[in-house]
Amino acid sequence: MTISGTVVPTRYWHRLEDGRVQCDLCPRACKLHDGQRGMCFVRACEGGEVVLTTYGRSSGFCVDPVEKKPLNHFLPGTPILSFGTAGCNLACRFCQNWDISKSREIDTLADSASPEGIAAAAERLGCRSVAFTYNDPVIFHEYAIDVAQACHERGIRSVAVTAGYISAEPRVEFYRHMDAANVDLKAFTDRFYHELCAAKLEPVLDTLRYIRHETDVWLEITNLVIPGANDGDGELEALSQWVVGELGPDVPLHFTAFHPDWKMFDAPPTPPATLRRARDIARANGARYVYTGNVRDLEGGTTYCHGCGAPLIVRDGYTIDDWALTPDGRCVACNAACAGVFEGPPGAWGTRRQPVTLGGQVPGGKS
Repeated sequence: MTISGTVVPTRYWHRLEDGRVQCDLCPRACKLHDGQRGMCFVRACEGGEVVLTTYGRSSGFCVDPVEKKPLNHFLPGTPILSFGTAGCNLACRFCQNWDISKSREIDTLADSASPEGIAAAAERLGCRSVAFTYNDPVIFHEYAIDVAQACHERGIRSVAVTAGYISAEPRVEFYRHMDAANVDLKAFTDRFYHELCAAKLEPVLDTLRYIRHETDVWLEITNLVIPGANDGDGELEALSQWVVGELGPDVPLHFTAFHPDWKMFDAPPTPPATLRRARDIARANGARYVYTGNVRDLEGGTTYCHGCGAPLIVRDGYTIDDWALTPDGRCVACNAACAGVFEGPPGAWGTRRQPVTLGGQVPGGKS
């Protein structure tokens, strides 16, 4: 598969009559002359073909609690090996991982690991799953799929943390190899996506529909609530009504707090009261599992039974303080099923964050 080093061929592109090539991985459809890179920066035209230039290279590895992705209904309390590469196919002005997603420096990719090396490390570190995160795994499609396959051979799950900006054909292949996904639904207006992300809303909605209705991938959704940008009652009503109506009441929703970053220092941090309001709106519209994030909020972090209202999983941040589910994920009080992927008792990883180095120094990387 490898052309040379970290450069590998890709499938989703075609040649244009004017001599350029068009990348068909995501809705951007970047049209490239030889030597040019797409907006994501990691897919480029070389020798008249689109290649991925960062295969096997990472901006870093870390063992996190799975709740940090955030995933509250997928193997709760367990550790997950997280990693990303560099670049992104969106241009969010508020990006909170901008040093990675907006990087144009090869020094960002200072660690390296083969898919088999990542799977072996996850097993050695006691991780039940591996997360493609920090930047969007859509843009390192081939690498993510190979890692997922290597992990599955060892019984380790794969998780995509993504903005969901991917075209239909590669979407099918990508999610065939994923076990869970948290999709960042950044807002519920085209204006927001156009002005603050240089993107469109509908492809993200298409991805959400596809995951929920045409795959077995466990799905959770995150909405970063930005004061003055996407925090109006009308938008929160529309978003939550769409999720419940199109995806169903069992898809967990995470409303998380914004802090000023990257190119958006003109908006203030999100008040906790705004997140509680968003949670109340979503619950009033029928969403069963709604959470607040990036703030300390005991009620907003707790999973409640949709049948009897009893607390099922009480969380303080990423720590599970109480557990009232049977091994197969039912309420111990009323036996109602809690949607999710539960396998026996919860893990006890807690809030720990453990950086790890897998492949060591790579050519051109920083020491």
